Amino acid sequence: MECTLKWTGPEGMSFLATTGSGHAVVLDGAPEGGGHNLAPRPMEMVLVGSGGCTAYDVVVILRKSGQDVRGCEVKLQAERAETDPKVFTRIHYPFIVRGRNLRRNLVEHAIRLSGEKYCSASIMLGKTAAITHDFELIDEATEAD
Repeated sequence: MECTLKWTGPEGMSFLATTGSGHAVVLDGAPEGGGHNLAPRPMEMVLVGSGGCTAYDVVVILRKSGQDVRGCEVKLQAERAETDPKVFTRIHYPFIVRGRNLRRNLVEHAIRLSGEKYCSASIMLGKTAAITHDFELIDEATEAD
């Protein structure tokens, strides 16, 4: 895996990141740090990556378990240390999982497997942060199509 970051110039603190898979994303800093607040902060992207990694895992695990999963959302809530390095100290992953006739125990198992075995991003962050999870199920079988 590889990634290249290029500073866009002396007018601010924006960087253009290009991934090995050929995708690009812009990062920027807060105005008090010389940025222009035009893009996510680098640490926000770390949190985004962690959320994407675990949500991806949960969907894959549920599909492999034969579950009719139709939606997966996680709204991460994180706290950081007040002094440098300002690592994450707490991260909460509250999932909302939608589907038809989802089995609660399988959703709980998928979230646990992701957090303990598969999601390398959240497992790395767990070295400095207390990681917690919870979830809500929304059964679309009872909703009108």
